[in-house]
Amino acid sequence: MVHTYSLNGYNIAIDGNSGSIHMLDDITYHMLKDTNEMPSLVNVQEKLRKKYTVNEISEAYNEIKSLNEQGMLFSSIKSLEEAVGSKQMNNCLKALCLHVSHDCNLRCEYCFASSGDYNSGRMLMSKDVALKALDYLARNSKGRRNIEIDFFGGEPLMNFDVVKETVAYGRKVEKITGKHFYFTITTNGTLLDKEKINYINENMDNVVISIDGRKEVHDAVRHDRACRGSYDKVMPLAKELVAGRNGKSYFIRGTFTARNKDFSKDVMHLADMGFKEISVEPVVGSAEDLYFKESDIPEILKEYENLAFQYIGRLSDDRKFRFYHFNIDLYDGPCLFKRVTACGAGYEYLAVSPEGNLYPCHQFVGQDKFVIGNVYSGINNSKKCNEFMKNNILSKEKCRDCWAKLFCSGGCHANAYFSNSSISEPNELSCILQKKRIECAIMIQVLKGDKAI
Repeated sequence: MVHTYSLNGYNIAIDGNSGSIHMLDDITYHMLKDTNEMPSLVNVQEKLRKKYTVNEISEAYNEIKSLNEQGMLFSSIKSLEEAVGSKQMNNCLKALCLHVSHDCNLRCEYCFASSGDYNSGRMLMSKDVALKALDYLARNSKGRRNIEIDFFGGEPLMNFDVVKETVAYGRKVEKITGKHFYFTITTNGTLLDKEKINYINENMDNVVISIDGRKEVHDAVRHDRACRGSYDKVMPLAKELVAGRNGKSYFIRGTFTARNKDFSKDVMHLADMGFKEISVEPVVGSAEDLYFKESDIPEILKEYENLAFQYIGRLSDDRKFRFYHFNIDLYDGPCLFKRVTACGAGYEYLAVSPEGNLYPCHQFVGQDKFVIGNVYSGINNSKKCNEFMKNNILSKEKCRDCWAKLFCSGGCHANAYFSNSSISEPNELSCILQKKRIECAIMIQVLKGDKAI
């Protein structure tokens, strides 16, 4: 299948089964628009004869015919399946998300973790469980040198001593095993102080800080138990932490809801605060006024385009920043296997609850039916792991027929499950928004190439 669209003066075609991207002139765009299979020259001539000459049509048609013969336009799903099946993937464990705290000092209104306790009671992970988790990862990451530990919650800074002890133990394990741990921490930022900031900047390879954007937007949903907003607390601390990263990775990660469908203003606010790595995600859920309705979709899609135009306006000056969903790398992006299999939840990536239970990912923690083992005895539900391993863009019917599959990798398993009760049934709203983000991201890359930015 081939998807064509026009945005910001660029005509673009995306071949869904090869991932090939083409910038089109007007005649080729009109030739391919609304076409589901390689057209015949006769049909094209009939379609365009009133607008273009015979020679113009013939020349453009020969170009798309050549691309088709090279497998870059109207390529088949069979070709993709053969490419994937030609090599063996390393499915060994790569990363663990440690829920070091099932408690939080905030009460964010959209929290998927039920205000931090995942409906399982407020508790902190013990040192013993955390160290056992590191041992489990080192032991089960065969064939990998670089492995990852994510400190998550709740609010992980509520269990900061265990975080520090885990990192220290990890350094010892590195010397014994030859492995290298890549540490990340996700925090709401309100418990940061100089000691924690210095420690994080010295020891964490990546840090994610939650800020939703403008003060009034952030404080309306990210507040404490007394409904006091957290913006004034976290903003200066986040700035201080980021200023000391010295080139290390970080993200300012926000969420937008139905209350701020003008979310480009929140992205730009974060950029104006000096942050260069920004991700603002749509809330996922239903029923309450925070969540999106079908009638909201056109406005949100338009706002992504609005954001893309503002983003482009900063590419050539010192106000430029990186927006996570516009960061498509057309030349050195993920390998084909990662494009097909996505995050690796359930086999490459697992989450660990405070008591040591293993889950397919952090969003399934607290769901009893998704417990797949524990850090002491290992996996005891390989059937569930295999279910996740086999759940990819080639096994999901909706994904197989979608032009965006090699750029979104099938979407989030958890979003699918919590909206449709099945990890193999993608969340429709998420798909629609993701497709628009991909369109914007590719247009930006085409523009950068065209303008040599």
